Amino acid sequence: MLTGKTVIVTGAASGIGVATARLVRAWGGRVIAVDRHEPADPVDSYFAADLSDRAAIDALVEALPAGAHGLANIAGLPPTRPPAEVLKVNLVGLKHLTLGLVPKLADGASIVNLASLAGLDWAEALPAVRASEDLDFDGVEAFCRRHGIQGARSYVFSKEALIAWTHRNRWTWRDRGIRMNAVSPGPVETPILPDFVATLGARAEAEMAVMDRPGRPQDIAPVVGFLLSDASAWIRGANLPVDGGLHAHVLDRRHRL
Repeated sequence: MLTGKTVIVTGAASGIGVATARLVRAWGGRVIAVDRHEPADPVDSYFAADLSDRAAIDALVEALPAGAHGLANIAGLPPTRPPAEVLKVNLVGLKHLTLGLVPKLADGASIVNLASLAGLDWAEALPAVRASEDLDFDGVEAFCRRHGIQGARSYVFSKEALIAWTHRNRWTWRDRGIRMNAVSPGPVETPILPDFVATLGARAEAEMAVMDRPGRPQDIAPVVGFLLSDASAWIRGANLPVDGGLHAHVLDRRHRL
């Protein structure tokens, strides 16, 4: 499904990023890996970058080759990290990298953002989501103070804003055939799953209790790969839950179906 395509995968050294990079290569594509750490798995090229730093991202954009057919924004920080760091990597840096790369992407390229079931209630956070639209690196600390973003809220808000940003850009680059979508996993067995359980507390425990099992990176990667492929060409601005039915469970209980 990805034969002949080149895909930039951020966070390619661990978790869902590793699984996505493996899948892209298995489906016939080339992987340009971006991470702070060099991937142990074979990739076609690797670029080290700190995605919380504007200068590092600008240097990365300059260094990356033109003509990539896909961008998988997988890199992210868990809610155990300081709130400003979480927002810089999960939201501000992701957007800065994406907007910087769009002019270098091939026509018809696909952008896939890794969101989360944690961002389900983005519409209830609209004032802060709208205020974050033009948020830059220098203003993150003040933004967190202004909107009470601390602890686990940093991760949840970063995903709420990312989902809204994905919806908003459904047709932004339609004249070039470039599309953007998001994937929202539920709890997934990655190295940072214990961080989520520890910081999200009762919410995470309740979610885990109703699931048959946590997700695995290889459950998520095929959906990312599908959205990167031409088979999803008419899917634009969507946020696909990949969570073993947990999203449906939440809606069922909320609306008393």
